[in-house]
Amino acid sequence: MKKILLLMLISTFAWAQSKEIDAEKTAISSSKYWLDIDYVGDRAIGHKLDIHLPKNGKAPYPIIIAIYGSAWFSNSSKETVFTEGLGQKLLESGFAVVNVNHRSSEDAKFPAQIQDVKAAIRFIRANSAKFSLDNSFIGVTGWSSGGHLTALTGTTNAIKTDKIGGLDIDIEGNLGKYTDQSSKVNAVVDWFGPTDFLIMDQCGSSFAHNEAKSPESSLIGGAIQENPAKVALANPISYVNKNNPPFLIFHGDKDPLVPDCQSKKLYEKLQKEGVPSELVIVAGGGHGPGVMIDKYYNQMLAFFEKEMKNN
Repeated sequence: MKKILLLMLISTFAWAQSKEIDAEKTAISSSKYWLDIDYVGDRAIGHKLDIHLPKNGKAPYPIIIAIYGSAWFSNSSKETVFTEGLGQKLLESGFAVVNVNHRSSEDAKFPAQIQDVKAAIRFIRANSAKFSLDNSFIGVTGWSSGGHLTALTGTTNAIKTDKIGGLDIDIEGNLGKYTDQSSKVNAVVDWFGPTDFLIMDQCGSSFAHNEAKSPESSLIGGAIQENPAKVALANPISYVNKNNPPFLIFHGDKDPLVPDCQSKKLYEKLQKEGVPSELVIVAGGGHGPGVMIDKYYNQMLAFFEKEMKNN
């Protein structure tokens, strides 16, 4: 348990700067908000979401689903979407922010986590009018393990079930009341999310992902090198196809936890399939530091605004 908690802390906070809290930057300036909405209806903490409406723009507001990073070990970290200003930047630009919890790898193994994200999107689409949301545009963004789920949300945009390496997978799931609703998204911004777990160690990670208790092994329920078919099911690259929504990907070339080969491999497949996509490799960028900063937040905002107009 101590090791798991340590891994949780590393993944969630390794990118946070060692500095005084910036009260102005971390303040959540929203015109209206709802907290801890149960999007499945089972009262599980991993099935809660928040909705924040912007002060700028006019209702109904375009939607950004935001997914936190935690090495998939946390089921209750949705508030960290606002820790380093990501959520605030979205609000300032007129986007509604929906920050979601999902089940941890201790609660349930993959694909539970992506099924949770899909259920949250269906809930938001079905109830958009109640919350002054415009469900004609739904973007998704997240970092680290949240980046993985973000990318997977995009690459499985029209895929409910699949069979890979002889294993069946139910990506969509049937959680909640709104299974008749679509879980499709219109644009994806992935911040240094893992993709192909099997090559993480050989790509130069300072962290041993091949170990049986690593975050990736814990996610799929076994050592990754001993379970390549399960790893393939969890790999966003496995599902890339020409109908995927546009992608913008950020990754630091000095990331010690998730090497940048992860984003490069995803980008290569997106390009091969003709998916509109851009990869930004940040020179000197780490696992958050130097990457999750205003310069790249602004690029994210321009991307979402462009895709909203193209929608």
